[in-house]
Amino acid sequence: MQKYTRTFLPLDFSITDWASIQPFYDNLLARNILSLDDLKQLLVDWSELEGALEEDAGWRYIHTTCHTTDITARERYTYYITAIVPHLTPVTDQLHQKVIAAKDTKNLRKDVSFDIFFRKIENNLRCYREENIPIQTDIQLNQQKFGIISAAMVVEVGGKECTLPQAMAHLESTDRPFRKEVYYTIQQRRLQDKDRLNTLYSTLIQQRHQLALNAGFENFRDYAFVAMHRFDYTPQDCFTFHAAIKEEIVPLLNELAVERKQKLGVNQLQPFDHAVDIASRKPLQPFADARELITKTITVFERLDPFLADCLRTMDQMGHLDLTSRKDKAPGGYNYPLDETGVPFIFMNAASTMADVLTMFHEGGHAVHSFLVHKLPLNAFKHCPAEIAELASMSMELLTMPYWNVLFTNQEDLYRAQKDHLIHVISCLPWMATIDTFQHWVYENPYHTVEERAENWNRIFNDFSDNITDWTGYEEVKSHLWQKQLHLFEVPFYYIEYAIAQLGAIGVWKNAQEKPKEALHNYFSALKLGNTASMRTIYQTAGVRFDFSRAHIRSLAQFVKKTWMEIPPLRNYFQFEFRI
Repeated sequence: MQKYTRTFLPLDFSITDWASIQPFYDNLLARNILSLDDLKQLLVDWSELEGALEEDAGWRYIHTTCHTTDITARERYTYYITAIVPHLTPVTDQLHQKVIAAKDTKNLRKDVSFDIFFRKIENNLRCYREENIPIQTDIQLNQQKFGIISAAMVVEVGGKECTLPQAMAHLESTDRPFRKEVYYTIQQRRLQDKDRLNTLYSTLIQQRHQLALNAGFENFRDYAFVAMHRFDYTPQDCFTFHAAIKEEIVPLLNELAVERKQKLGVNQLQPFDHAVDIASRKPLQPFADARELITKTITVFERLDPFLADCLRTMDQMGHLDLTSRKDKAPGGYNYPLDETGVPFIFMNAASTMADVLTMFHEGGHAVHSFLVHKLPLNAFKHCPAEIAELASMSMELLTMPYWNVLFTNQEDLYRAQKDHLIHVISCLPWMATIDTFQHWVYENPYHTVEERAENWNRIFNDFSDNITDWTGYEEVKSHLWQKQLHLFEVPFYYIEYAIAQLGAIGVWKNAQEKPKEALHNYFSALKLGNTASMRTIYQTAGVRFDFSRAHIRSLAQFVKKTWMEIPPLRNYFQFEFRI
């Protein structure tokens, strides 16, 4: 991977404070745009400046999530948010106005990739208000608090202190009383902070609502759809999706819950019974530690295509992988693109479960996407909407399945892992619909009380859950399940994208079983487009439909169900040579 070579910024340029950055923005703002070449050069230089800033900000964020108690790291990140971003926001708005007003912008927009770029600028201009700058600063600081609160959550299991991801691995235990005890311990620890998290979320809701009002929107949901550049679908499309999931997928949840209850031989299926194997087999152990996870992932990627493995090897050699769960580490997992270097960073909380493997494949898909778009001419072209980014990651989970024998020497374990994942692919759709529906309600009703929030969460959760699981005795836990979802706090309205991309990923995988070489080629071709085409065009390039309809969801669900019912075996679909 070749690092971006600076031509506008000094090679030794480093970001210390706003004074170190301002001269370059002054340079851009002072330029006369007398020709199309002038406009293009301004965009290239601006892109270089943004790339340097975003990589610097990226490392500040990464360090705070890897070590939430590192005061120096937190201060550096906080400084960026409070002392640099407030200056960046208005000058960026001035540049937006400058390039939109340029006489050659109309000619440049004849290129579809630039048309999307300028449409995004128009959205940014529509959302920008100077009075929102201090509110946005406060929001960013408050969002950081979720990770700090969550990272401090530890429990004792079997006399040993565990992070919550480590403790949750014990929910796969075949010892039901032990499972119940661990579940209770985890949830009681979460509930200790329920009031803090409710207060934090209430604060964020009001701040976000004020952003929207200041910008002339009725509510934050309408503001978010513009700010997130959702050109290809509307809130009504989301409601259509919610209804389709309720009608087509929730009945499958009930079927699976009935089978689970019968196979486990329990009188009541309870919340702590959902992670254990239904045949009461011991938990799968696909890897022992982070090093083995890296090694096995590289091997799986190598067998799918050598380019994929090379991406992970490069990240590993550069120290861009932090995979192990530990105390004082923020929750969740992510792939952070680093625009100048071109080599992203993967963060996750592995606890030696199959779910961790899937997280690694998922984030690995994002990472490969970062490599594929690195050579695009503008920084903005590299930053894809989440509906595209998640297509990359969720497709990777499925495309790797024929090579999971790298993870398991026992054939029965292999088949079990494959079937479990296919069930997960379908059964996770209702949770995605739950979170998205909840967010629509929250921001359509921003002045709700905490009690109303719990009441409506339960109503929505019930709509998208099986009616077999008995929550008796866990009512308070159920009312606060939403608090574990990082996206609600840190990236509002980022969740429907997972569902859209999951449907696309199923399509990519379905195509791979019929025409493997063509399907993989289409997948790579779609990812290399970055943010230079519409979502619909990119999905079409990947060989799949951008479709929320009930009929489409039904057909994909039936296909996946038919496949999991037929396991074993899955064919080894990718026995061919292919290069990027």
